[in-house]
Formats: sequence, structure tokens, C-alpha cells
Amino acid sequence: MSVILVTGSYDHEIRFWEAWSGICSRTISRAAESGQVNRLAISPDKRLLAAAIHKKAYIYEIAAAPPAGPIAIYEGHNGNITAICFHSEGKWLVTGSEDGTIKIWDLRSSHLHRNYDNEAPVNDVVVHPNQGELISCDQAGRIKQWDLSENICTHELTPGGDTPMRSISLAYDGSCLVAGSVKGKCYVWKINDERSDLPRFQAVTMFQAHNKYLTRLLLSPDVRYLATCSADTTVKIWSISPNYEFKLEKTLQGHQRWVWDCAFSADSAYLVTASSDHTARLWDMSTGDTVRQYNGHQKAAVCCALHDGAG
Repeated sequence: MSVILVTGSYDHEIRFWEAWSGICSRTISRAAESGQVNRLAISPDKRLLAAAIHKKAYIYEIAAAPPAGPIAIYEGHNGNITAICFHSEGKWLVTGSEDGTIKIWDLRSSHLHRNYDNEAPVNDVVVHPNQGELISCDQAGRIKQWDLSENICTHELTPGGDTPMRSISLAYDGSCLVAGSVKGKCYVWKINDERSDLPRFQAVTMFQAHNKYLTRLLLSPDVRYLATCSADTTVKIWSISPNYEFKLEKTLQGHQRWVWDCAFSADSAYLVTASSDHTARLWDMSTGDTVRQYNGHQKAAVCCALHDGAG
């Protein structure tokens, strides 16, 4: 299975798709279970799918034959899990929640490894490429860097005052950080080496990406583009110059309702999006056209994950 494409929905289902044919190859129905699917993440080795479902994190084996259930369930959050991601070695799972905590789980033992108290509902968490830090954003408008070895928050940014920060994305090479507020504004920082005399996060620009609610933003793997998703039903693609000038390149139009999530292909040539119109779409970045639509969810498709790189 070279391309793994997964979507999650308010209909409680998780669906795996054949990217090019548009056929749904597997459904984790969870029909008798409560809890909507909030976020999805695929492990670096393509073996595991992590699903944030209400207050719990579920781990599924991607290659398992249906109707295989979860191989592990992590319980401990007291609110919706809003962020989920794997540490690169695949030994740890990171979750962030509306309960104001960020938790790190040991995938080998299923135990809680670390707990960080953020003191405000967490909206997004990413792992720094150096694997030694987490960066989070929250409902109080703060962006924080957490040091995994020291177990503390080492940096805090509040670019928009107390305007909630909805989504963050970190360049694959660790060179820059982008954050998006609920009011549609994007903030960009160049990340300098901790050992340099320059500030760790050096503000370089800000711009208004959408006039309505911004739901998700994501830097492409080649760090040439930024995708922003919004309540205005569009996804905007911004080109990034070497000196961090962001220019609107394309507006992807086709979804009928809010666009909640997006994921790039490994070569940055394609983008997958998930929308309240019940569908997910695959977009060709060069043309801005929809090349596939994935139909099958009965309610809003709110999250997606794509892994087509090396396992």
C-alpha cells in the first residue's frame, strides 16, 4: 500500500481511499460507538493510524483486515482531543486537548509518558523536526515551545493578543513556523538556532489569508507553498519566496461548505482536503483543479491524513 489516504467524519466513520480511483477500500464504521473523529495521523513507517475520537486516542493497524478494531486506546484527556501526531521514531504519540493539556504516550507500553499543563484549550500541536521540542497553539492566543528533555515551556508568543490561534505548521527543515488565527490572519516566524545570538522565533511577516474563520494551515513538504483552509469554503495556496514573502498563487474552489483539514503529498504536487460538504478532494497543485472527489461520508468530513512517501 504505497499511498495511504484516510478521512474522518462526524458520521463517526474512518475511511481509507484508493487515491487515484476514488474507491473506498476500507471503512472503520464504529457504528455502535459514540464520539466524532477529530484528527488523524499516520505513523512515519505507514504501519499505524492514530485517530483522535472525542476524548480518546485510538491506534489502528493500517494493514489489518477488516473489521479489525483498535490495537490500543489511550484514555486520560477530559476534553476533545484537537491535535494528534507521531514522534518520528514512532515510539511516542502526542495529543493536545480542549482540557488544556498536551500528553505524550508511550506506544510500546500504552502508558502516559508526559503531561504538560497548557492552562488553556489546545488547538494544535506539532513536533519539531529535531524531535526534541513540541510547538503548540491555543484558545488564549498563545504559541508555546515545549522542551522534551527539560520538560518545560521554553518560549511563548502571543502575536494576536488574546485572539485564539487555531492552527500551526512547521517547515520540514525547521526553518520557519506559521500560525493562523480564528480571524483568518497568518503570522510567520523564521526559526533561528538556539545557539545563535538571534531570537529563537524571529517575526518576519503577517497577512490576512481569509476574512472568515481559518480552520487549518499547512506548509508543503518542499516549503514552497502554504495552504490555508477556511469557513469561506475555499483553500488558498500561497507561494513563499526565500525572504518569506507570501503571495496568493491559487484559490481552490469546489467545496460547498467549510473546509476543515488538508494534507500534502510527499512531493508537494497534490493536496487533499476535507469538508463539511461530506466529501474529500484531491487537488493538482500545478493547475488548481480537483482530480478526484471522495464520496461516502454521511456527515461532515473534518479530518484527513495522507502518506505517500517512503515508509
